[in-house]
Amino acid sequence: MSLPDSLVLIDVETTGANPLRDRVTEIAVLRIERGELVERWETLVNPECPIPPLIQRLVGITDAMVADAPTFAAVADEVRARLGGAVFVAHNARFDYGFIRSEFARIEQTFDAPVLCTVKLSRALYPEHHRHGLDALIERHGFTCGARHRAMGDTEVLWQFARLVTDSFAPDVLARAVERAMKRPARAAELPEGVLEGLPESPGLYYLYGDNDQLLYLGRSACLRARVMEHFAPGVKGKDAELAQRVRRVDWEECAGELTATLRETEFLRRRCPQYNRAAGGPDVFGLQYVPGRKRPPILERVPLAGSDPAAWGDVHGTFRTKKEADNLLRELAQAYQLCLRRLGLEAGKDGPCSAHAAKRCAGVCAGKESIAAHDERLLGALGAVKLRPWPWAGAVIIAERCPHSGSEAWHVFDRWCLLGSADSAQALEALRAEQPPRRFDMDIYRILVRWLAADGNRDRVTPLAA
Repeated sequence: MSLPDSLVLIDVETTGANPLRDRVTEIAVLRIERGELVERWETLVNPECPIPPLIQRLVGITDAMVADAPTFAAVADEVRARLGGAVFVAHNARFDYGFIRSEFARIEQTFDAPVLCTVKLSRALYPEHHRHGLDALIERHGFTCGARHRAMGDTEVLWQFARLVTDSFAPDVLARAVERAMKRPARAAELPEGVLEGLPESPGLYYLYGDNDQLLYLGRSACLRARVMEHFAPGVKGKDAELAQRVRRVDWEECAGELTATLRETEFLRRRCPQYNRAAGGPDVFGLQYVPGRKRPPILERVPLAGSDPAAWGDVHGTFRTKKEADNLLRELAQAYQLCLRRLGLEAGKDGPCSAHAAKRCAGVCAGKESIAAHDERLLGALGAVKLRPWPWAGAVIIAERCPHSGSEAWHVFDRWCLLGSADSAQALEALRAEQPPRRFDMDIYRILVRWLAADGNRDRVTPLAA
């Protein structure tokens, strides 16, 4: 026997994932002494607030079920007595521990206990497996669960797991794994227990706040928990370490998918720029358009793109926020394709060879050594590499996303790289389709959609609006 002599296996059900703002709705405890089950206790808890409908559907605990249940304050003494003098054992333990500590804090009491996380214990003992959630353990080891997502049902799974590992591993091996699983995770010193562990493994946005609730950083991730944990991992240096030390509060927003999260992040950063975020680009965007038949330079005109309809553009090359960006591209093309700096409008003067011709980097349209037509044909060929991508569909399309973890859904309507609108319900989507918003080009949206479509399988998730 290499598990601690006194264990309390515990599971709590809650109104949400944040121990600072959400509340406990159910507690179940199994007390183990020297490998023997000696106590079993469970109770519903009145959270003194409504339970979100999604949580009611997932867990099965309704507002009606807890209406006559005791509040946490009413059972606090019994909870403390049943947990006292033992190692606090739970799956993703800091989450449950954080909620218990927060509930005690609300009644101005403290609670501390040594903590053993069975997720970490499973990872230490079964490193060949990638999944260590409770559902994975049930499937892998053939455990039985009378009521999944109910406190006692989940706690009984932990009891089966404790007996399995005790019988399956040598005492010294199990002792080392327990030591690793009881090591506290890295986190900001001022963050309450359980906040990081309460983060979901789903896509979304996260917000890091400092003193006086100042927003320091907005981030986005396909897995919120993993990404936020990285901010507080050992070895973080420089500006990242400075940010981690300043964090006092973490909040998050689950999204239906990665595209939804990216669009929401872009929208937010345009309104606000937290201290540790890179400033968003300006709204002004232009492209370059060739003027056929023009003999005098410059032969490329800047065409404003922001907010316009791509259907009216004609042949537009590149997207630029500043003249410097466009000039840098043209200089690179001039050097690669022996183009004339003067004809491109990069060098002043009207007559005589350009400076690139003297250095043998211009084929000589400015010195009468090649025709304007030949030069401009080569230019158009070079510009073809930066031409805006053609829209792959005949008209507007819908991209739908759904997060299995939260059940949240989103629909985004695009046409010619323009976002026509987003909806979070079927009814809102129908209203959006009936409205038929105009196309307004946005370079950030264009780049987001191009990257998203390039990922494996994403193009298959696009539905033409006519369908």
